[in-house]
This record gives sequence, structure tokens and C-alpha cells, in this order.
Amino acid sequence: MGVETTMNKKDIATIRKQFKLDNPKLEIKEIFNVYVQKESGDIYHYEAKPFTLLDREAQELFLANFKKVLTGSLDTKLFELKFRENMEESTQNILFEGLHEAETEDWIENMLEIVNKMYSHTVYEFDTVVTFIRAEYKKPTRARDLESEEGGDDEVYFSPLILCSLNKIDQPKRVLMFDYVEKEFKPNQDIDPIINLNSPLTGFLFPAFNDNAADVNHILYYSGKADHPDELFIEEVLNCEEILTAKEEKGTFELILKNVIGDETNTEVISNVYEEINRIVQENEESEEEDKEVPKLDSKDIERILTVSGVEDVNTEKVEHVLKMIVDDEKHELKASSLIPKTIKIKTKVANLSINPQDLKNVKYIMFQGKRCLLLEVDEDIEIEGLKLETNPI
Repeated sequence: MGVETTMNKKDIATIRKQFKLDNPKLEIKEIFNVYVQKESGDIYHYEAKPFTLLDREAQELFLANFKKVLTGSLDTKLFELKFRENMEESTQNILFEGLHEAETEDWIENMLEIVNKMYSHTVYEFDTVVTFIRAEYKKPTRARDLESEEGGDDEVYFSPLILCSLNKIDQPKRVLMFDYVEKEFKPNQDIDPIINLNSPLTGFLFPAFNDNAADVNHILYYSGKADHPDELFIEEVLNCEEILTAKEEKGTFELILKNVIGDETNTEVISNVYEEINRIVQENEESEEEDKEVPKLDSKDIERILTVSGVEDVNTEKVEHVLKMIVDDEKHELKASSLIPKTIKIKTKVANLSINPQDLKNVKYIMFQGKRCLLLEVDEDIEIEGLKLETNPI
């Protein structure tokens, strides 16, 4: 079984909760806003200033926006990406230089390079604002010793970071207002565009963080639409390697099951498969504090899972052949946590059922008196509209 060291939801949550007012653990030094016009992609205006010079309300609005860029399920809205190697004018190098620029003017030049890359590949039908911040994330080198009172906040190391947020500009709607002073109804006169900070279109955090350790070879990318990462943005703007979403990984595994198992099987086998994968995920989560590794399944792992689940005539060569056919790579590995559906849906003309994958073994598909039936085994009394159902012998 392959393993991959990567950011997990705890790493992300730890950083996300630092984005709050007057937090000594995260010092936001500068904010840089770039207003870009629709269709042409021309920069209309840009402005950089110390974050602390914004009024408190503006700081709160931006902090809420930054937290949204760090919110969402991994491999659904948040993706840790690996930079491509040996690329000229790579975004990785631009960001790395930007982290360590001493002068604001030099940092602005770095960020404008990224803005130019963003709009050389994408045209928007509305005005947009790109916001960058650079900050210092302060982390204890070790936990505080209660006896010696050493460690904790007394011993910290500093990790510089850059966060980017791309937001849509909304034009104000014409509305009818009531003027309390003049005591009359009149249309509003406000025509200033509004930055929609509630729904970022995309964004990223550089570098990625694994157990508080900065990783400049990876970046955390945010997709505004679940399961729809922008491939052009990932490859051409961020210069990162291609990815599969959790939904795509799950779909790939379902195709593997269909091609290896065949068109028919029973509910117990399917339940066993997901129960075994869930066991692998749970064992990893229990030891997550130690190794931070995400289990990935290769052809041998899939062969073993299917074999112990009751599938006959399975071998590694067969699984590799199917992987080659589906993803064009017989050595491809699937992230285990992406393969387990939250629920399995059984749709019929009579009723639709949603059931936990591990409970699927309690469902049987049988023929009874010449009719196709779903038999659901339960261990409690059933009530309908407050009335307890009586059992009928078959």
C-alpha cells in the first residue's frame, strides 16, 4: 500500500482558525488588491497597504473571505497540488521570491506577475478583484513543559505565507429607498461596485503546511465549485500537476469493480469491499498524529481487498489490466478515503433507499412467490405514522 504525506483537515482547520482579529499567532503584514476589468483582463487599479491600516470592519470582511478560501472538503473543494519541476518562470519561484521580498514594491511586482498569468488564460464576463496577503504564521517549536515552563509561545518559529483570493464584482441593484429625513420614497443613488467576498471564485495558500511544517513544493488550491477544479488554472497559472477529485477517484474505483467483478454480485460482497477500505482509513486516522500519511491503494491492494471480500478469480494482473484501460496507468494509486460513498442509493419504482455502505449486507435481493423483492433485515420495531407494524411470516 502506498502512502502520501499531505495536508489533512486538521492541518487546514488549524491554519483557518488563525484568521481572526488581533491574533498574535498570525500577523498579516500587507494586503494587495488588484481590480481587473471584465473581458479585456486589463488592470484598472491596484493598491497595497499594511493590513492594520484597514478599519476594523474591513479587516473582518477580508478575514472572513480568507477563511472561506480554506473551507471545504479535501479533494472536493480543497486540493493540495504539487508544483511541476524544472519549469521556467514557474509560479512556485514567483511565490517563493514573494515570500522573502524585503520591499513592498518588489512583492507587488511578484504578485502582478501572477495576476498577468491568471488573466492571460481566463476571460471573465464581470469585473474581478484579486487579493493577496503576506503574513507570518508563528508556531511553537515544542509543547510547553508545565514543570520547567519552557517551550510553548516562548519558543516559536516563523513561517511566511501568501494567501490569494479571487472575487467577483457585483454591480449594485437599483432599489427603492425611504428617506427618513425628507420623508419620501426615492431610488438609491449608490452606484459603487461591490466586492463579493462571500463566495470566492478561487484562491490558494502558499506554502502548504503538514503538521505545522511548511512545504514549498506544494500549494493548497481552493475551487469555488465543488468537484470542479479549474484545470487551466491549476496547470497554466499555478504550474501544478494534474489531479483527480474525490468524485473522479470514486468513479474510477466503481469502474474497476464493475470490470473485475463483472455485471452481477451480491450485497454482501459490496458491503465487504467498503468495510475493508473503511478499516484501512480508520486505522490510518488512529495513527494520524504519528505519521500523517494518507493511504493509497495500488493494484495489489485492490486485489487483496476484493479477494478477502469474497470476489473469486482475482489477480494483480487482472486489476492492472483494468487500471490501464480506465486511467491509462497500471501503477495508478487511489486515495482510500475518496472511495467510500457516504450512502449507497438503491432506486426502484416503488421506493428509493439510502443506506450506509457497511450496512448493505443487511439487504438481500430475492425472488419470493415469483416476484423480485428487496429484503431488509432490521433489529428494531418499525413504526409508520406512529403505528407499530406487525410482523408477517413468509
